[in-house]
Amino acid sequence: MTDETYNPWTVVNVVFHHLVEQGLHPELGDGGHPGEPAAALLRALGVQPTVEGDGRVHDNTRQQLADLRERMFGEP
Repeated sequence: MTDETYNPWTVVNVVFHHLVEQGLHPELGDGGHPGEPAAALLRALGVQPTVEGDGRVHDNTRQQLADLRERMFGEP
């Protein structure tokens, strides 16, 4: 049996729509970046979040590459 894979934001979206249908007003991350609270929600549902779905990982990688370019080539 192979493991199923899910887009973690799809799962979070389904949960939020269900909560809204119940008359609730869910908010993730107290207005900050929702990545870690979303990951915690997924883990609570038995879904293992992956780094591919975490925009912070991509942002951090882009920043590291920009820093490296600046150090190596003097490009901002």
